Amino acid sequence: MRILFIGDVVGSLGRNTVSEYLPRLKQKYAPQVTILNGENAAGGRGITEKIYKKFLQDGVDVVTLGNHAWDNRDIFEFIPTVKKMIRPANFPSGTPGMGMVFVKVNAIELAVINLQGRTFMTSIDDPFKKAEELVARAHQRTPYIFVDFHAETTSEKEAMGWFLDGKVSAVIGTHTHVQTNDNRILPQGTAYLTDVGMTGPYDAILGMKKEAVVTKFMTALPKRFEVVEKGRSLLSACLIEIDEHSQKTKTIETIQINEDRPFI
Repeated sequence: MRILFIGDVVGSLGRNTVSEYLPRLKQKYAPQVTILNGENAAGGRGITEKIYKKFLQDGVDVVTLGNHAWDNRDIFEFIPTVKKMIRPANFPSGTPGMGMVFVKVNAIELAVINLQGRTFMTSIDDPFKKAEELVARAHQRTPYIFVDFHAETTSEKEAMGWFLDGKVSAVIGTHTHVQTNDNRILPQGTAYLTDVGMTGPYDAILGMKKEAVVTKFMTALPKRFEVVEKGRSLLSACLIEIDEHSQKTKTIETIQINEDRPFI
């Protein structure tokens, strides 16, 4: 089984980049499942139903979210009915939407779980306990489990990776928008990457216009951040391959596409 995971899509530039490159990525890597984090897809904050449906049309199988899931009010109208979008499972009981979904891959299934960290973020339910609960449920149906852990600190992400080593196929970090260089297979066969990176503006600071961010750091005064919607773009992703016999992950490869690293 091959899984393609595309990192945090930011704004219209990110969406257009997905539309442009996803068909070519599928042709080159032939993934059975494509997952994408879309929590910043609508102008840098949240997601709309129209954007969600366009991702599916582009060939995405599952859309994951994060701490910006609720920034666009449109989500409350459609999240109760969608079947291929998940939000962090450790939001409190009663939060709309679901935190785990199963994707059919020929005769087997892949469970996709979305979790959110708590360090320097909103203090929601314990992601480790929720992970333990959902992984146990998932194992009743499939040994193939992918986890998008949307968290701020490297230490919390690494802790989740080691906590789930041997229990899931992959623990991949999102949220910080900068791809890390620590992709590896942990000793018990779980693929790990601290952050897959972002897809969107290349000449920006985490997807936002540079001038406002620099000014805030220089003055310590409040500043409105705006997403860069035109210009050069970046696509960050990773490709994971799981051995069907051992059911352990064999490889994890990072992918970056930009003008300095063109798609070949």
